[in-house]
Amino acid sequence: MSIKLIALDIDDTLLDSKGELLASTKAAVQKALAQGIKVVLCTGRPLAGVQPYLDALHIAGDDQYVITYNGAVTESVTGKVVAKHLVDNVLYRKMTAFGQEHQVPFNVLDENSNIYTADRDVNWVTVIQAWENKAGLLVRDPDELPADFQITKGLFVGNPEQLDPIEGLVEETFGQDCYIVRAGKYFLELMNPVVNKGQALKELAGVLGLDADEIMAVGDEKNDIPMFQFAGAAVSMGNGSDEAKAQADYVTETNDEGGLANAIQKLALI
Repeated sequence: MSIKLIALDIDDTLLDSKGELLASTKAAVQKALAQGIKVVLCTGRPLAGVQPYLDALHIAGDDQYVITYNGAVTESVTGKVVAKHLVDNVLYRKMTAFGQEHQVPFNVLDENSNIYTADRDVNWVTVIQAWENKAGLLVRDPDELPADFQITKGLFVGNPEQLDPIEGLVEETFGQDCYIVRAGKYFLELMNPVVNKGQALKELAGVLGLDADEIMAVGDEKNDIPMFQFAGAAVSMGNGSDEAKAQADYVTETNDEGGLANAIQKLALI
């Protein structure tokens, strides 16, 4: 069965190690689009942080889609929401209190690409996160926000030395109520328990009337594994984690070696 949708992680997959799009990547995506294949960026970023890459790849219109916030929101590239699964205010407050108690930097994203943190001494990862995603950064305590304020995800952030010691405790404290994933060494993310990239991809496939065998997924990290488990063709980048490679059907070259373009050419293009 031919590939009709390609789901692509952004960081270290779509982008090279300098955070840039290779010419070969752009060309491969353009060929896929020209053949009527949908190219869906699947990322932990909000829509505002995805838009520059959508523009560069000429992915536009109500019939093209993105999966944002690691699967919490699935929407058209024009912002029409297909599905969303948020975290309620009670759990948001509990996460914030945990971060303060254990002195671990913490921030959250709402569904409008804004980042909120109760940390007065804002961690450098949060600042870079806001800059990379073209997101508003607001310092607010939970009591300064509406009582019905909901989030797409919460993030404990910082150096591995800050996150490694508390990862197990986060799992113990929030594991019954959240989907928790270490999305790279600087981010420990908590979302609605039904949320992951694979579930979002499944929901989008249902809307589009596609079978799993018609979908190719490409990624490099643990948070990409759920979409590997759903898609008919799962591709890990050569620079991917050992866990991602173990779950893939195919391992391509690295993001600096044109691995994404090669995988699209071999597995999706006619």
